[in-house]
Amino acid sequence: MERKNAWETYGEAQLQELEKLNREYRDFLDNGKTERECIDTIVNTIEAEGYRELESLIESGEQVKEGDKVYSVCMNKSIAMFRVGKKPMTQGMNILGAHIDSPRLDVKQNPLYEDGGMAYLDTHYYGGVKKYQWVALPLAIHGVVVKKDGTTVEMNVGENEDDPVFFVSDLLIHLAAEQLKKTGANVIEGEALDLIIGSRPITLGSGAGEENKDGDSAEAAAENEGEESQEKKKAKEAVKAGILGILKENYGIEEEDFLSAELEIVPAGKAREAGFDRSLILGYGQDDRVCAFTSMRAMLDVKEAERTICCILVDKEEIGSVGATGMQSRFFENAVAELMSLSGEYSELNLRRCLARSCMLSSDVSAGFDPSYASCFEKKNAAFMGKGMVFNKFTGSRGKSGSNDANAEYMAHLRSILDERGIVYQTAELGKVDVGGGGTIAYILALYGMNVIDSGVAVLNMHAPWEATSKADVYETYRGYIAFAEDAAM
Repeated sequence: MERKNAWETYGEAQLQELEKLNREYRDFLDNGKTERECIDTIVNTIEAEGYRELESLIESGEQVKEGDKVYSVCMNKSIAMFRVGKKPMTQGMNILGAHIDSPRLDVKQNPLYEDGGMAYLDTHYYGGVKKYQWVALPLAIHGVVVKKDGTTVEMNVGENEDDPVFFVSDLLIHLAAEQLKKTGANVIEGEALDLIIGSRPITLGSGAGEENKDGDSAEAAAENEGEESQEKKKAKEAVKAGILGILKENYGIEEEDFLSAELEIVPAGKAREAGFDRSLILGYGQDDRVCAFTSMRAMLDVKEAERTICCILVDKEEIGSVGATGMQSRFFENAVAELMSLSGEYSELNLRRCLARSCMLSSDVSAGFDPSYASCFEKKNAAFMGKGMVFNKFTGSRGKSGSNDANAEYMAHLRSILDERGIVYQTAELGKVDVGGGGTIAYILALYGMNVIDSGVAVLNMHAPWEATSKADVYETYRGYIAFAEDAAM
């Protein structure tokens, strides 16, 4: 079965809409390089569209009704958005679920050290990365430092043109004979991914021109102390001391404050159009912020909602969806229960009915077919750039291990919805059988008994510092999410 190329289906009006959407998407990528930044960007966007915070409604006791727009944030790293529909929530919701965390380098809790005349931050990589891809390129520091008094200091260094950038060094080719004998997994060791942040030593003066306690000049005191004291002396770990001075002056933080910091190292620079025809987007974090953006944008652009629509954007997917802000937490379930309470529908049984009768798109990316590595793909069942929204009936690895494996009836229902609206879509697997595999949040939501399938955008260079997507696929996925939100009902 040959799927059509989405670019061949567009008129001038759709091309203009496509470009507008992708400009917004590039801005989203630039403004949301961490989970916290994503949440800030999303909240600012949806509040301007009339969304109100669930917690404030709970506090006031205000009841929700059809058409109300509500959101709830968990620890500034996950968010659930709801648009209340005409039908009771016990009949189920239409849910778009994506994740907003991406592979990166995280700064350790005791990170700062000096060696060889340079200052470093020690890091621990987050998620599945090819470690060799993170060396010798400009990097930025994003995140927060929380001081003992509760003050939060935000850091974003390396993105503006006049900002410094940072980097992880690599061994020069002239000395790399032994290094190049290693496998790709080991050519750069995890503990070697330390960030160079400075090399200028601070110097301490002898105190010239100052008075000592006895009223003698500093020069006279220096003569008594000997020749060594008359010269400027380097501080112990002088480069490190200089960096600490800069951090103190610019951010008001001490070395101990790293103990309560969350600092993420990400590629420096903006998302860019790629190709002479500008048909692609090259940028950091598109897995899975491309699906997060299209899900959020679809939520805002839905015209009518028979069923309550939900968009859940979560943290920690890249490390197993664990923790309080991951999909395995009770955050989503609790938010649904609170919303049902405000609509007068809540009971434990009604909550279970709502979740079991819901339909979900686990909005996550798929591996785009790459002719340079064609041997890793089974071409008939691969996702192609420009051929629209991708459905992965199952993910997992080997014998579908860890997969959700959606029902045929559900896929047929979705086909009917998309074909009715002329939306371009394709189906795929994540590479050849036994070659690899991966997972999403789909299986976690499926535990409630709802219909779930993976769907999203094809990506080249997945998990690399710079990932690539097709503008057409971004646009078709956005259109597909709107169609699902408005029409799905099983």
